[in-house]
Amino acid sequence: AFSQGLPDSEAALSRDRNLSHIADIVAAVDVPVNADFASGYGRTPQEVADNVTRCVATGVAGLSIEDATGDSSSPLYELPLAVERVRAARQAIDQSRADVLLTARAECYLVGHPDALRESVRRLQAYAEAGADVLFAPGPHDPVEITALVKAVRPKPINLLVVRDSGLTVADLAALGVRRISVGGALALAAWTSFTRAAQLLKSEGSFAGLASLVPYGDINGFFTTDYRARHADAP
Repeated sequence: AFSQGLPDSEAALSRDRNLSHIADIVAAVDVPVNADFASGYGRTPQEVADNVTRCVATGVAGLSIEDATGDSSSPLYELPLAVERVRAARQAIDQSRADVLLTARAECYLVGHPDALRESVRRLQAYAEAGADVLFAPGPHDPVEITALVKAVRPKPINLLVVRDSGLTVADLAALGVRRISVGGALALAAWTSFTRAAQLLKSEGSFAGLASLVPYGDINGFFTTDYRARHADAP
């Protein structure tokens, strides 16, 4: 979404367009790809299953399904339906016989639920029972809440979203029991933050101070050259 100037929503990025992007990424890299598959691009469990089958066919190593509806008046699917949607995704993956990890996301923090921790625990435990391999409640940064989520779904792993400097390191999060870390769009935001500040300084003050301490072109070109050669080393 960032690269094309689109908001992060199913309304802006259609299922087919997302599947096309996922397939392109899978084909371009030699590391496992986990797809953010939003809410599965469907309301009913059958729609989710059909779309997950399409996503698995791209060659992903994992995908996530969230429980946000996109409706501000009722932002989360009711738990029974949310569970059936996760179960449908699990069955679609199993029927494909592909080795694909299923991550189930509880969006309680992101939609402003009044008791986000308690509701996240309730939902993640239900999603674990429904067959999710990894559980994910994006939003918390407090060690107490992170630990509570880890304990709630143990021995299944918790994925944590880190989009700001909370003072915790990767080692700190590992010590809390976090098994997987995502940074979402934070690296893109870091780049856009620097770009925006440099442009504002140039416009408002005529200053080039925002261009200080840039990585040299030679270093960037060297990185891409090394990467290109490594990818084509075994080519005929």
